[in-house]
Amino acid sequence: MSDTILFLCVANSARSQLAEGLARRLAPSGTRVYSAGSEPGTINPLAVRVLAEIGIDASAQRSKGLDAIPLDAIDLVVTLCAEEVCPLFPRPVRKLHWPLRDPAKATGTDDARLAAFRAVRDELATRLETLFRADG
Repeated sequence: MSDTILFLCVANSARSQLAEGLARRLAPSGTRVYSAGSEPGTINPLAVRVLAEIGIDASAQRSKGLDAIPLDAIDLVVTLCAEEVCPLFPRPVRKLHWPLRDPAKATGTDDARLAAFRAVRDELATRLETLFRADG
């Protein structure tokens, strides 16, 4: 099992924030979880909202860059970019690439935008459960 996981995307506002919140709940005890972006912005309120819907409080999470992460401690990097160029991690580590569309770019009604966030949340939950089961 990877003891320290980093979820990495561009803005660190939606996908990687969802993954961080979910992994904190689903990961085996003792696993440290981080998220970061190559061009960090601010956490999308819809990411916080859809995590709250399943009982995860992400209100204290914030967008951050790689400079805020203990890079030497990272065992696994999961990149989440689909339609943009994923940031590179500055040293060799185990890597997984889960190309998921950025729900922050969803358009349409509030319900349609929420549905995009829920779809990414649920896909991440499935992938994380599989990852932790395989690594456990």
